[in-house]
Amino acid sequence: MKVTPTALAGVVIMDLELAQDERGFFARTYCPDELAGKGVPFAVYQSSISFNHRRGTLRGLHWQADPAPEAKLVRCTQGAIFDVAVDLRADSPTFRQWVGIELTASNRRQLFVPPHCAHGFITLADATEVSYQISTAYRPELARGARWDDPAFGITWPLTPTVMSDRDRSYADFTA
Repeated sequence: MKVTPTALAGVVIMDLELAQDERGFFARTYCPDELAGKGVPFAVYQSSISFNHRRGTLRGLHWQADPAPEAKLVRCTQGAIFDVAVDLRADSPTFRQWVGIELTASNRRQLFVPPHCAHGFITLADATEVSYQISTAYRPELARGARWDDPAFGITWPLTPTVMSDRDRSYADFTA
């Protein structure tokens, strides 16, 4: 895997290195030793997927609070998303800043979102599926969120959401 840093410390883009032949290709999508060797300490505890029927579906911004903050490795396995990470580390020089990249089934990119960063995405195509590798167990009492259009972050989304949960729509303004 090729690891490329983003403007937010610890948030990295991972591009697969394809071993190709007449059959197609093979690529490693996760290896804890390889990632640790590239400065990305991450062990998978849980794997999840989300399927989204329609273009314009928004999920996020979500994170899990202390004492069990989660890291995520996100990949789009069908369709396309604009994937966003927001730095919520109060002591970080990039606090409240965000990065966003397009993840598609065809570009096979992954985004690593470290603990104490919010994550969210909007679908760019109908019938989009997203795969998540997560570092810790989900604990509902630690689940947190912020609105997709929260002025504290100023995220520039590529389109306006048309589908989202009531929970994602109703978060209060972010304060830290």
